[in-house]
Amino acid sequence: MAMAASTLPVLLLLLLLFSLSSAAAAASPAGRSPCFTSLFSFGDSITDTGNQLLLAPDGVLGHCCFPPYGETYFGRQTGRCSDGRLIVDFIAEQLGLPLLTPYPGKLHSNDFPLGANFAEGGATALDFHFLAEKGIYNTHTNLSLQVEIDRFKELLATICSSPSECKDYLSKSLILLGEIGGIDYNRAFFEDVAADEIIAIVPYVVAEIGKSIKQLVELGAVTILIPGNLPIGCWPGYLTKFWSPNKEDYDPLSGCLVWYNNFAQHHNILLQQEIARLQKLYPHTNLMYGDYYGSATRFHRHPEKFGFTGSAVVACCGGGGPYNYNESLICGNEGSKACAEPSTYVNWDDHHFTEAAYKIVAKDVLEGPFSTPRFNASCLVGRASDDGLHSAY
Repeated sequence: MAMAASTLPVLLLLLLLFSLSSAAAAASPAGRSPCFTSLFSFGDSITDTGNQLLLAPDGVLGHCCFPPYGETYFGRQTGRCSDGRLIVDFIAEQLGLPLLTPYPGKLHSNDFPLGANFAEGGATALDFHFLAEKGIYNTHTNLSLQVEIDRFKELLATICSSPSECKDYLSKSLILLGEIGGIDYNRAFFEDVAADEIIAIVPYVVAEIGKSIKQLVELGAVTILIPGNLPIGCWPGYLTKFWSPNKEDYDPLSGCLVWYNNFAQHHNILLQQEIARLQKLYPHTNLMYGDYYGSATRFHRHPEKFGFTGSAVVACCGGGGPYNYNESLICGNEGSKACAEPSTYVNWDDHHFTEAAYKIVAKDVLEGPFSTPRFNASCLVGRASDDGLHSAY
């Protein structure tokens, strides 16, 4: 992923702005969920609410930490890779909890009783060294899912004082475990690793997610939402790099690349099998599969029904080209441009949705029918307002 340069003074200013907004959000939660008193999340840039901003190596910020990111909802960049809120933000709102504070692993305090976010842009499911042995190099961060889980354990030790107390606390928490694994695949595809070699690592990615589920359950987690991969064949980055002259390579309804979407579904099928296996092993838990793919496929194939009159495959923000993706001029870099109405686009940039699209996915997972088993709607404090966004059922 291309990086935008920044100085330490700019980083400190952004951190100050971020801290102020997080404090304001935490001070004014809505009514509390009757089921969950806290929310914890893990993953990559699909879920990151600011860790890549806080963990910027050597003061060098990723492109999601610059305008026009955040323009729709926050009015400024927060480290989220979208124009506004993410799926995890909408989940927090519907649980009556504040937007999650990032936890970069450098804080030891009791300021996270309502939850924390361990997701970071660029994070992989698999360990850096394992991927390197397969010829896959993560140039953005060495952070893996296990590192995020270790940071969660670190924070948990400051929230509760004994294993039994932690189990009681986590029994009333919702865990959002992902989306994760997408970066493992993105790096491999964009580094031109052979397709059969990439397919071969899918079981390892799924096993790593399964290992994390087991660790969380053993700590006391009872309800875990585990999202699958999104339809990567619809990302502007994939559509640009893997452009094909053959019409049969594209879904005639969506214009997305069929092979890459089938790959994402392969991951999702193996993940659902792993979740089912663990559910039998831990019958007292509620392990839910979040079908991000199924939700997104609806508005990719029928965008107008959901208010996406701009485009379902072109990026709102980018540096030009058929899909508004230019590897040398990505969104957030000087010279890139954003569309006037992000809510009419599905894709915000090369690999991330707009707030409008994320809101629909969150609604589908929480209110049905895209979670298995179906999410208990009585746990929600109320229905999210439309905010001018569109949905269709």
